Amino acid sequence: MRRKKKPSQPVKLVLIIAVLIPLILYVALTSIGRREFNMPHRLALEVMGPVQGTFAKSMSLVSGIWRHYISLTKVAVDNERLRREINKYRQKNAEFREAAALNGQLQKLLDLDKRLKLPTVTARIIGRDPSLWFKTLTIDKGSTSGISAGMAAVTPNGVAGQVINTSPHYAKIMAATDPNSAIDAIIQDNRLQGIIKGDGQNYRLRYVLKNSQVTVNDTIITSGLGGVFPKGLVIGTVSNVLRARRGMFLQIKVKPSVNLHHLEYLTIILRGKPTR
Repeated sequence: MRRKKKPSQPVKLVLIIAVLIPLILYVALTSIGRREFNMPHRLALEVMGPVQGTFAKSMSLVSGIWRHYISLTKVAVDNERLRREINKYRQKNAEFREAAALNGQLQKLLDLDKRLKLPTVTARIIGRDPSLWFKTLTIDKGSTSGISAGMAAVTPNGVAGQVINTSPHYAKIMAATDPNSAIDAIIQDNRLQGIIKGDGQNYRLRYVLKNSQVTVNDTIITSGLGGVFPKGLVIGTVSNVLRARRGMFLQIKVKPSVNLHHLEYLTIILRGKPTR
């Protein structure tokens, strides 16, 4: 005959708890309002205390998480507002710097007009020829502003080019670095004369005799001959001098004083004749 298995210890414990908890709750509920605490009351307090403590901790944790979430949400909103404010001030700062840069350019052009003491027109560059060799620029002033082919285009830093074509409101400028450009020039210190020719990027000073004294960093200026450019405008500086075995003349490279890629405005001198 098989013996019945006795309930295990965990099962007994569960049964005891299942019996005690309803009893304790009953005693606690039926004694609400009493001031004295007898054994059942103390037992109920002892059992329910940890439960209430755990519940209170859980509620405190949930409350803390919720407050932290609200705080993070507020921080995110504040950060977004500050980000918009910073972007707005950055834009204003960029506009201010652009206005200051433009004012500086226009002031230099105004000073150039005063130095030239000639009738001039200031024009904005609105187009560039993308070719590596043939350099032309388009400006937003034309024949209605008194501009015609052959007139000089200059900047505060020196020679830029020459007008080659016009319409009523626009004009085409051949840059001085264009291979078709030729400018009568002199070396400022020793007064040697030559012709500046463009090579697409820089200049070559032609027709200077081989026995001439020319050194790197010599300044090249316009001679005033030819009737296009006034005398004394800076063209560039000597960057290399080569005395070849053959030929009568020096091979002189000249670095332009004007960077065409950085130009935004030009001054057109209202005189001259068609380019040769």
